[in-house]
Amino acid sequence: MTAPPARSADLDSASSAPLHPAAREVLLAALDRGYADPRRLHRAGREARLLLDNAREATADALGVRPDEVTFTPSGTHAVHLGLLGLLRGSRRGSRVVDSPVEHSAVRHAVAWGADGGTEVRVDRSGRVDAAGLVEGARSADVALVALQTANHEVGTLQPVDGLQLPDDVPLFTDACASMGRLPLPDGWAAAAGSAHKWGGPAGVGVLLVRKRARWRNPFPGDDRVDERSTGFENVPAVLAAAASLQAVVAERDEVGTRQHGLVDVVRRRVAAEVPDVEVVGDPDRRLPHLVTFSCLYVDGEALVTELDRRGFGIASGSACTASTLTPSHVLEAMGVLTHGNVRLSLQRDATRAEVDAFCDALRGVVAEIRSRVGL
Repeated sequence: MTAPPARSADLDSASSAPLHPAAREVLLAALDRGYADPRRLHRAGREARLLLDNAREATADALGVRPDEVTFTPSGTHAVHLGLLGLLRGSRRGSRVVDSPVEHSAVRHAVAWGADGGTEVRVDRSGRVDAAGLVEGARSADVALVALQTANHEVGTLQPVDGLQLPDDVPLFTDACASMGRLPLPDGWAAAAGSAHKWGGPAGVGVLLVRKRARWRNPFPGDDRVDERSTGFENVPAVLAAAASLQAVVAERDEVGTRQHGLVDVVRRRVAAEVPDVEVVGDPDRRLPHLVTFSCLYVDGEALVTELDRRGFGIASGSACTASTLTPSHVLEAMGVLTHGNVRLSLQRDATRAEVDAFCDALRGVVAEIRSRVGL
């Protein structure tokens, strides 16, 4: 078997980040102590329950919410579905949803599956939603809720979640999977969702936050778990490791975020200046600190991924949620920018200037090589 090339830089943390050192240490320690059913009254069950409660309290403290507002789910996608559909079922107004065309596919599928139609409010060329349009749409008598991501998962643009003047009886659901841990949570939401593997926790752990007074009803069959909003058997060691990594990421985010923001600025500047016929997309300032996306004219995105991977750089292309289908990105399409030849970089917590410069140096030659194959 041929060994894969040495990895110079993994630049795809938005898909999944490596396990944070804090998570690894806690996970290994908890594997022997947290295996039991936390509903049981015997010693092993009580110990698992204690670990689960500790994880909930640590997560709540890191996110600035109440422990009883935190539910652990099997994935970020499941947290999105539970949060949005639970608010929909709890609504006393109607069954329609107002959202944006740049929401993650998990949100779009939940709306299509559970709502009686929806209204998508336009976004500008940076991917930011028209906040006034959201508020206006929410005034319709048959609207149950508004769904607005905290930050866009493909281009990094922050959304105006804070300060939305929605009607009092129209709750806000926010998909915070792309930003949870990296940025403080905004205010104003009734339910929010996060995904541990995006901040350096184990895969298979999602976080659902439901405000204490929110009108939320379980949209799925119930389960006799410790938390009435959860379903299935909790992976207690993974949940505890996710909480530990979240605490660590929050503690270091000012330093890491500032450093990553500067490195992304380097990528944005060099790509725009050095690669012909390229469009760097997303808001240049009000954005996630670690993520940048650009589109190259006359270049296939999958070819870029393959050629850069051969040179040791792991990147993403296509829709952040449907890349395997080779479907053009609905996010970029809604923004009115190039939908093909797009590349998304998302820096790991320990990314360096040397890695960023090496990537930019390689990119120029790769793009020129791919274009030369089609006579450009």
